[in-house]
Amino acid sequence: MNTKKARLNVRKLFLLLAVITPLAATVWAIVLLWNKHVDWADLFALFLFYVLTATGVGIGFHRMLTHKSFEAPAPVRFLFLAFGSMALEGPAIEWAATHNKHHAKSDKEGDPHSPLEGFWHAHLGWLFRDRFIRSGVWAKPYENDRTARIADKTFAFWAVLGFILPGLLTLWIGSGFWSGVLWGGLVRIFLVHHITWSVNSVCHTFGRRVFRSNDRSRNEWIIGILGLGEGWHNNHHAFPKAAYHGMRWWQFDLNGYVIRLLKWLRLVRNVWMPKREDIQKRLI
Repeated sequence: MNTKKARLNVRKLFLLLAVITPLAATVWAIVLLWNKHVDWADLFALFLFYVLTATGVGIGFHRMLTHKSFEAPAPVRFLFLAFGSMALEGPAIEWAATHNKHHAKSDKEGDPHSPLEGFWHAHLGWLFRDRFIRSGVWAKPYENDRTARIADKTFAFWAVLGFILPGLLTLWIGSGFWSGVLWGGLVRIFLVHHITWSVNSVCHTFGRRVFRSNDRSRNEWIIGILGLGEGWHNNHHAFPKAAYHGMRWWQFDLNGYVIRLLKWLRLVRNVWMPKREDIQKRLI
């Protein structure tokens, strides 16, 4: 029992550092930006690795692994799971297991991150609750998924690589290694984290409900844009397996556009979307 508690405390310490360090780094980066000590290479590294890791979470962890919205060969799957791991939101299977539990108990007792327990809890506080532990029941669908298990076990490697690669990029194009670590690493993680967590908090509190669903999920266009399509959350809860969350032409969904491109290139298959009549039936 003491060993379990010690592991939980170590986990909470790691999570605290993963929250505070990117925040402090972002404040420092704003100071540098204000004093014009920022190179275009720094902002390019921020943009590039934000897109890579945000799509890794949105496409790899969320739509592909958790909801099985499409099928892909092992190299494509592993690439998305590796990028998702670089987002520092936890190992792939743990992320998927937590999200499975969220859908099963959405905005009810047992939901890991419902605003019913407070906006702060939904956004960030839930990470530090003792109940946030991988559950065998929710992780069971991935027992025989060899690609996901390898990505899950090598999480630490990809997390570290998520700092090294932007550093090497900015070193190569001229602004220095540590500049890339700051902008393409820590600032990027701060943005990816809080936009992802905003799906849990903002998109269950503010926005529009278009479809009937057994929870408080809502579409929030700001998170839809910043989250590369993940903010069309009511659409998603109405049709969890849908590969494209943007269901109107004006609902920006970069993750969906990437999946469409991969389908056109024949790198993914069996892309699932509800039928038009099923969509019409669920409209409020």
